[in-house]
Amino acid sequence: MNTSINHSRKVALVVGANGVIGSNLIDHLITLPDWDIIGLSRRGGISTDRVTFVSVDLLQRSEVEHVLASFPTITHIFYAAYQDRPTWAELVEPNLNMLIHIVESVEATSPQLEHISLMQGYKVYGAHLGAFPTPARETDAKPMPPEFNMAQQDYLVQQQQGKDWTWSALRPSVVCGFSVGNPMNLAMVIAIYATISKELQIPLRFPGKRGAYHSILEMTDAGLLAKATVWAATTPACANQALNINNGDVFRWESLWPKIAHYFDMEPAPPLSMNLNDMMKDKEALWDSIVSRYGLTAYTYAEVSSWAFGDFVFSWDYDFFADGSKARRLGFHEYVDTEEMFITIFEDFRKRKIIA
Repeated sequence: MNTSINHSRKVALVVGANGVIGSNLIDHLITLPDWDIIGLSRRGGISTDRVTFVSVDLLQRSEVEHVLASFPTITHIFYAAYQDRPTWAELVEPNLNMLIHIVESVEATSPQLEHISLMQGYKVYGAHLGAFPTPARETDAKPMPPEFNMAQQDYLVQQQQGKDWTWSALRPSVVCGFSVGNPMNLAMVIAIYATISKELQIPLRFPGKRGAYHSILEMTDAGLLAKATVWAATTPACANQALNINNGDVFRWESLWPKIAHYFDMEPAPPLSMNLNDMMKDKEALWDSIVSRYGLTAYTYAEVSSWAFGDFVFSWDYDFFADGSKARRLGFHEYVDTEEMFITIFEDFRKRKIIA
């Protein structure tokens, strides 16, 4: 294990380092000259002179304490880990415990801790339950629990009392970027769904609810989110606050979907509601043949499948967007065109030979 961290620099602990949020955050931090980076995840990774990857089971407190004892100079925690469970209630305990294990272990060994950044989402507004007030604002009332994001924030608020460190809670919309083996990757859902549809010589149909085809949505580019996360963690005005982070534009699938079809050289067709998690279960052999035929990177079908998350997003037959002006008022002025974002991500997938 490489523990040669330069004590005069900022030291980032990125928790959930291989997810779409964590991996893009690390990519951004690498471009900044004054950061050293520790990446925690179950899968680990290949360490470099700037990034030390460590494999750890965050649910095991003793294991977390043992690992973090080797890194006594952490200044910033960027928490983006997630454990999936079948119900909203079951999500709370593991996701809260993982955060507790990280925070209290770092507190015990890194007296230089300055800031804890917590990654959330629009579930804090009840977006997972159905139609919610839009644009959602950081001051909106909490929804009925259980909701693990707010349980995590409540813990940080309480834990921070009397401490020198501060916290921030970043609230992105659906985050899009490169990642494999991730249960929540909408861009990958669309790319693999389109690739399989094209191989079957059928048009690209929007698979969600018909109402979802016409609702107003927004997205958050993973690269933009990375910049916002570091900005919030190093801007005193953001201390102990929550911030919505989104691309800055809104869209309807009815306008964007035909453009996505055009990118893949496919014809769009009217929406046809289907459960992707069910409909795509028998496509593994077809995917393997696509990988072989086009010389794609040999990711398994499971690694590129996020069908349940696709079903979740495509079921939103209500508006899904938030007010991002608070971050702009505090000084973050980055924005991303969502249509261009999807095309850029698809191009990246092609360069990585994930799709043909």
